[in-house]
Amino acid sequence: QVQLVESGGGLVQPGGSLRLSCAASGSIFRIYAMGWYRQAPGKQRELVARIISGGSTNYANAVKGRFTISRDNANNTVYLQMNSLKPEDTAVYYCNVINGVTMASIWGQGTQVTVSS
Repeated sequence: QVQLVESGGGLVQPGGSLRLSCAASGSIFRIYAMGWYRQAPGKQRELVARIISGGSTNYANAVKGRFTISRDNANNTVYLQMNSLKPEDTAVYYCNVINGVTMASIWGQGTQVTVSS
């Protein structure tokens, strides 16, 4: 079985930074994509950033230029560096991994990010 362990969430002031981490463990031979989604109260879950096996990335327009996604393939870990945080970034952030063999989608437990003074 595959499990995702998230860390790095918390409370930060506007303009501050946070770095989220998500480590995948278990019998994964190949990962197609790793990414982050977020969901704020009363809103739909949305893609924040994703990195695909070949290295290409996708970002939500709202976070372009402020967030950076990266990966450590040796440790099956994905990171989300969040800079210049805004109150509207407040949400629960979920790690997502797509198995490159089965195309199954795996979700982390979610970590709260709150941007407020």
